[in-house]
Amino acid sequence: MAEPDRPETVGDWLKAGAAKLLAAGLETDHSLDSRLLLAEAAGLPPMELSLNRRSVLSDDAGERFARLLDRRIAGEPVFRIIGRRGFYEHEFDLSPETLEPRPDTETIVEMALEVLSARAAAGQGCCFADIGTGTGAIAISILSALGEARAIASDIAPGALLTARTNASRIGVSDRLMLVRTDFLAGIGGPLDCVISNPPYIRHADIDGLAAEVRFHDPMAALDGGEDGLDAYRALAADAARVLRDDGSVLLEIGQGQEHDVEMLFAAAGFSLAEARSDLTGIPRGLHFTRLR
Repeated sequence: MAEPDRPETVGDWLKAGAAKLLAAGLETDHSLDSRLLLAEAAGLPPMELSLNRRSVLSDDAGERFARLLDRRIAGEPVFRIIGRRGFYEHEFDLSPETLEPRPDTETIVEMALEVLSARAAAGQGCCFADIGTGTGAIAISILSALGEARAIASDIAPGALLTARTNASRIGVSDRLMLVRTDFLAGIGGPLDCVISNPPYIRHADIDGLAAEVRFHDPMAALDGGEDGLDAYRALAADAARVLRDDGSVLLEIGQGQEHDVEMLFAAAGFSLAEARSDLTGIPRGLHFTRLR
């Protein structure tokens, strides 16, 4: 016999989980978090879970769900609990040394695919570098969508490279991806058709003001961009011309309000801004530079 007030069906558990998260005061989408965590506990895709709201959940799955909810209430981000996050067309495993790939970054994936697809259509090269690859989400998404492309992906963190290797293998692009442990472009040769990066760009003084879920669970090396948030852009601007073809491109994600400063850094290094593209919220997020001739 079921315990009094104990949820039984999937729908009951979903409501109970959302209510518990709400009562804990978490600023989150309580229903979505409940659905994602219950799907993880039950070993089912979230959509399948939603279609079976009247099914009875096993006791084991209910206990797993309760433990996952406790972790969420303690402040652990939902995708860190699950251990993976969807990005572009795939899911990517996470690790402590990787950022969670976020929707904003899909902007530069789309920009890169436009640039590289045009090169492929013209019979030109499609070899690019993804600097600070983390999970490999940018490089792997591009390689998966564009069969002609080849990539070098670098990161300074060994754990990030292991995670990227796992993701590349599962998604089936390992044969076109070289992983390199290095800082920015150091040790990477050319000629490349494109350099792509979502580098650390948060000003050091702003780190303490980040949401706790970011500050305590994303790797600091992937967040802190130095005193003015521009250290990584300086390093990339100083070395990009060395590895690029004369008609090559640089594609960068930037933080809010950084467009002018990053444009000036690359102009001083011999690059011209070809495009600035906003993300879905209207914030300038992706910059495309080409070499001055």
